[in-house]
Amino acid sequence: MLNKTYPYYLANVAVAANTDLEVTDKFSGEVATRVAMADAAAIDKAIGYAVDAMPALRAFPPFKRQAVLEHCVKRFRERYDELALALCIEAGKPINDSKGEVTRLIDTFKVAAEESVRIDGEIINLEISPRAKGYHGYVKRVPIGPCSFISPFNFPLNLTAHKVAPAIAAGVPFVLKPASRTPVGALIMGEILAETDLPKGAFSILPAHRDGADLFTTDERFKLLSFTGSPAVGWDLKKKAGKKKVILELGGNAAAIVDGDQGGKLDYVVERLAFGAFYQSGQSCIGVQRILVHATLYDALREKLIARTKSLVMGDPKDEKTFVGPMISESESRRLAGWMDSAVQAGAKIVAGGKVEGAMFEATLLEGVKRDTDLYRKEAFGPVAILERFDDFDAALATVNDSDFGLQAGVFTDSLAHAHRAWDVLDVGGVVINDVPSFRVDNMPYGGVKDSGLGREGIRYAIEDMTEMRLMVMRETW
Repeated sequence: MLNKTYPYYLANVAVAANTDLEVTDKFSGEVATRVAMADAAAIDKAIGYAVDAMPALRAFPPFKRQAVLEHCVKRFRERYDELALALCIEAGKPINDSKGEVTRLIDTFKVAAEESVRIDGEIINLEISPRAKGYHGYVKRVPIGPCSFISPFNFPLNLTAHKVAPAIAAGVPFVLKPASRTPVGALIMGEILAETDLPKGAFSILPAHRDGADLFTTDERFKLLSFTGSPAVGWDLKKKAGKKKVILELGGNAAAIVDGDQGGKLDYVVERLAFGAFYQSGQSCIGVQRILVHATLYDALREKLIARTKSLVMGDPKDEKTFVGPMISESESRRLAGWMDSAVQAGAKIVAGGKVEGAMFEATLLEGVKRDTDLYRKEAFGPVAILERFDDFDAALATVNDSDFGLQAGVFTDSLAHAHRAWDVLDVGGVVINDVPSFRVDNMPYGGVKDSGLGREGIRYAIEDMTEMRLMVMRETW
């Protein structure tokens, strides 16, 4: 069960300002808890505190930042079950997936603790011509300044961690707006951070309605905005962000290619495709949406994947047998059902699933989906996948690239040549060989191209964005 109420965190301190935000149990639809909501005045104060915290954070040495992160790892482990249940309730995420996300939260903070003492610089040889004789160059990385973070509902622990953990490692103060549908995990994180000796103003965690949170984007005191969410919102925020650096982790309609040499491995391939398409109700920006199968294997894989899709258990996410829980809301379920119905009207066929009741959307597999439909072109962000066949590997690569998105792609192949060809040709942020595009380890550079975003997450890469290079040139003699 969740606490009856949760405060927000303003300049490291819990503030029970109100109980204005209702957080529902996404399976039952009942109010599970109430959370304090920040208004514009509180957000403005938080930004001011973050600015004021910069001198103290500059003096807060790496070993102390590491200690903060290690404390978080310890406390996350101690509160593992609480964090998993909170995630299960507020996001409707099946309990096994919720436990997996808590594990990744811990991993992310562990990596950040290691990286916090490895933020190094370099020495540059400036003596490239006679005029530079006796000059030496030195570069170090310094904190960029106060950062604005906006995190999404689908991975409210780990995607928040991918902003918060590198910020602590880099020594930058931040103000975080967690998703209003799933704020509890971030507030528990705030409770744990408040136990540390981070300087006052180093962090604020402020749930706020989107229409009242413009300062997260427009305030010029922020030097960086990191947003994870929908492409439409993300690109609009970038337009409003002004001079600050902007990092966008947006959506995708990820594809997986099954090459013709995978006939002896279909059971493995099908298991991974089913996982990639339907885990956490398909609400992942790297969930498998398009499955391209070589014509020689299409019928066999289709039969196995239909059977596996139909076997997935849908129900209460608190039941360990459940694989598919509710979508985040009935409105999202209705949106996806409308796309599915339009695709069927245009000639597509549902070969598994297709039933929708409230926020519960059955794991669904279609074939014959026209490439100009919303279900094919846009991000489904739900438990729906599309099957199609191909004859030529290069043609399959071109089909994957025929998308406004470019986050990650998966390629199942035994051909090293095909693996390198995919890596060379696919216009995506990452190519995963012999697994689904849904695969992510928390220290790898993660991000997309085209409408999928700007920049990369993964602790070391986020730290680079949250710091700036500062050069010192020294003349040996004068």
